[in-house]
Amino acid sequence: MPHQTLPSTLLIDGLEPADVALRHVWNECVGAGRANEALRADWQAHFREAVDVLGVRYVRFHGLFHDDMFVYRTDNGGGFGPSTPLAEPVYTFAYVDKVFDAILDAGARPFVELGFMPRQLATQTETLFWWKAHCSPPKDMGAWVELVTTTVRHWVDRYGIDEVRRWPFEVWNEPNLVPHFWTGTRTQYFELYGATATAIKAIDPQLKVGGPSTSVFVPDARYAGEWHDPSLEVGTAVAADPDDLDWQPVWIHEFLAYCAQRGLPVDFLSTHLYPTDFAADSLGNLNAITRRRDATYLDLQLMRTIIENSPYPDAELHITEWSTSPSSRDAIHDTLFAASYIVRAFLKGAPLAESISYWTFTDVFEEGGGGIGPFHGGFGFVNEQGLHKPTFHAMAMLGRLGDRLLVELEHGAITRSSATGDVSAIFYNYPADMGKTGLASRNSYADTRELASVGPARRVRHTVAGLTPGATFAVEILDGEHGNVAEAWYQMGAPLNLSRQDVVDLRLVADDLDRRTLTADADGVLTIDVDLPPWAVMSVASAAG
Repeated sequence: MPHQTLPSTLLIDGLEPADVALRHVWNECVGAGRANEALRADWQAHFREAVDVLGVRYVRFHGLFHDDMFVYRTDNGGGFGPSTPLAEPVYTFAYVDKVFDAILDAGARPFVELGFMPRQLATQTETLFWWKAHCSPPKDMGAWVELVTTTVRHWVDRYGIDEVRRWPFEVWNEPNLVPHFWTGTRTQYFELYGATATAIKAIDPQLKVGGPSTSVFVPDARYAGEWHDPSLEVGTAVAADPDDLDWQPVWIHEFLAYCAQRGLPVDFLSTHLYPTDFAADSLGNLNAITRRRDATYLDLQLMRTIIENSPYPDAELHITEWSTSPSSRDAIHDTLFAASYIVRAFLKGAPLAESISYWTFTDVFEEGGGGIGPFHGGFGFVNEQGLHKPTFHAMAMLGRLGDRLLVELEHGAITRSSATGDVSAIFYNYPADMGKTGLASRNSYADTRELASVGPARRVRHTVAGLTPGATFAVEILDGEHGNVAEAWYQMGAPLNLSRQDVVDLRLVADDLDRRTLTADADGVLTIDVDLPPWAVMSVASAAG
């Protein structure tokens, strides 16, 4: 088949394209639950597919130092017999090595989250999740520093300094969420960051370290002090329109000031931008808030401004968790509706961050224990059986885009590859009837189905001139009738436990997109003219590449 020409003579809708850089923030990094889950065969299979098909380059997860990874050892583990205390702590990396080897062998790298606290170092234990993470300050900061130093030096010895220099090191996860992810004060977290960052740079100044990995934006002062003060979020809980409030990042200004005053390194800022909030009213009742569809874009703009005006203007920005909501029981995650939402958010956010890490790539995820049923609202692009959700296909379509943005459209983008010149595009229909609203969480798949009636369809019509005559393009459309696997499962009666044949049947549905071919005419003009159903996502990419 004929290839496309280089884009020197391209015209899109009769106009010369802009041709600016397009950063693929969507697949630079993805999230996963905890380190121990990465020892599972299904987790590793799902991850290899994410690398090979979606182009994922990094993965981040919790629990590197949790007890189930057996890194920090103070006794010999007696089993049926009594354990024998060791004279000095020892560090064993067999489990960690298996996880990191699997990531690297898949063709990706770890985005290292340093946490949580080993039981023997924790001031408080069993603070979070069914697997009882210990999310507290250390009993002995020197012992924590020795743990971090020994671990990083092990990686340098095993993988080489040139490799490890390519790994970002993030200190902890969501320390503002007291008493869950952190039981200490804000200052205690900053002290942990300072000690950790200093230790990492002492190993090699070119190692990259950052934080504070705080969670969500808020429009009130609940996190302004050393501890979370729920009484200060009452106004948010009862606001007539939360989108009218002034949403701000948590601890970012304070973190930057603390680090600058002490000359601490900050190679990157990290935070989490779920477009949601939970605010308590005066009676303590939690009000779930869903922010406008552009909340992530607005938050990214603010973060970029803060960095540019900070003592660390060259710091990278990594959004180390992001999704439509922070719930692993939100049925929206399984749906077509989420696909168009995330495509829109990623495209708008692409110029503003170095990475936006979708939380998570797989439903092999056990913060609340294993999911109940095959479609339980898990975060993943794939469910526990490896069935592709609509978000998987949306990510694959984004991954086909080139690294040069030719035209940024209101409902998509047309791009090219700087390496091959190939033109590709993505279009979506986040329905106009949604207005400015985002996607609120749903408790069950049945609760999501009302969104299917939101419209209208959108006509996608564009021309690309200057192509090789006869160049062919593969079109894929994800919509309510194609690739909508959770709907197919629902129509089966929503079985809690799938048979082997059920999995085979649903896999066929999951991957049955509307596939077509378009061809440039004899003058080298490609005409795209499609009525895109509500919530649909469409990819156009070279069929010869």
